[in-house]
Order: sequence, then structure tokens, then C-alpha cells
Amino acid sequence: MIELKAIAIIPARFGSTRFPGKPLAKISQKPMIQHVYERVSQARCVSDVIVATDDFRILDAVKAFGGKVCMTSENHRSGTDRVAEVAGKSNAEIIVNVQGDEPLIDPGCIDAAVAPFYSDPELMISTLKSLEGAGEDLCNPNVVKVVTDQQGYALYFSRSPIPFHQSNSSNFAAEPFFKHIGLYVYRKRFLELLPGLNPSSLEKAEGLEQLRFLKNGYKIKVVNYDYQSRAVDTPEDLERLNEFLAMQSKG
Repeated sequence: MIELKAIAIIPARFGSTRFPGKPLAKISQKPMIQHVYERVSQARCVSDVIVATDDFRILDAVKAFGGKVCMTSENHRSGTDRVAEVAGKSNAEIIVNVQGDEPLIDPGCIDAAVAPFYSDPELMISTLKSLEGAGEDLCNPNVVKVVTDQQGYALYFSRSPIPFHQSNSSNFAAEPFFKHIGLYVYRKRFLELLPGLNPSSLEKAEGLEQLRFLKNGYKIKVVNYDYQSRAVDTPEDLERLNEFLAMQSKG
């Protein structure tokens, strides 16, 4: 097995359009970023966890709970660019990009996403998917769907249901829907190439950064992992999550 050093970086910005101040929103009396940090720290494969932010309020909050944090430029186009800045200061070869709005993230999914790098020295990017039923998430544009080839590499990501079924026949059993889990693992040298990759027309149409990677010819390994994300995109999501946790504590 290849010896690799992996670290996790959590990009966190204060100025979210739909939910300003989201990383500091309280969940069970702790800021959301602390929940994410503590759960990511439980992953077996990562030797370090760092929050990447451009806001001193988040910096102070992370320091207050004893976490590692790095200030980054205010001019980054995406969270991945923010991750790349911090990764450039590390000697780790494998960089895990963990979304800061996944307070209940399963540490096992991080280990699963890193695993392909141990056997494939040419792999640049990996991510995750989970089986999706024909429920309300199927047509929810905030839930990204993915289709892969027979080797598990991404063919396409979309906010629309993919594949499209012409009828409700047995086609659904043959080609089920998979939900994309928004966690990425990068080889550090790919992040060094990232500034030279211009946003593609597909990325702009779907609002999905990973389509830039596919458009530029980079394969994305997609690992199937049984995980139901509880990402917090809006204040309503936060309210539902707190209600869910309150019910669990009573149960």
C-alpha cells in the first residue's frame, strides 16, 4: 500500500448568500464549524484538520474551541481555491476538502473517499455518492445527482434528475439515481494546477465547480458510500436539524 499523508481542510466563509454567518450558527450550543471540525478529526486517514477562512469572527471561534485555523485571501472564486491556498503551505500529498455545512458528517466517508489514492498513484480527484430513491430530493436542485461509468468514474453531475427516464418502467431498477455527496479529495499537485483551469460553460450552466474538472479532462473517482447528508444550506435547514437532534436526545 502506498504511504500517503492526508490532511482535511474545511473552507468557511461568513458571507453566505442564503445564510450569512452560517459557520457560527449554533447547534446544540456549539457553532456549526466546531461540529464539523470535531467529526472530521475522527477520520482515521487524516493527520491534521484545518479551517480555512477569510473572516476574523470565524478565526476567533475556531481558536476558542482549540481548533487549527488559517486566514486566506478574500478574493477566492470558490471554496476549492481557498483550500488550495492552505494546501500550498502543507507537505501533505492528499488534501480532503470538507464542506463546513455538514455538522453530522460521518468520519467514515472521509476514509472511504481517500482509500482509492492508496492504490492509484495517478488519481487526482475523488468524491462520493449514495443511492437515492425517487423521493423529494430527486427534483430538488440543491441536491446534486451523479452518473458514473463501469469503473466508477464520473460521467456527469447535474442539479436535474439524471439519468432521465422516459417512463416509470423497469428502467429505474436498471439505472438508479445517485446523490452526490459534496466531499472531495485532491492530490496536492492537482490543486496547484487549479488556477489555470478556467470555469467551463457546463460549470456556469449548472453552478457546479466539478464540471470544470471533467471539461478539462480530469477523471473523478466516485466512491459509493451509504450516507444520508444533513447539510445546512438555509436557516430552515438549521431549524430542522436542531429539531432532529432534540428528538434524538429524548429518544
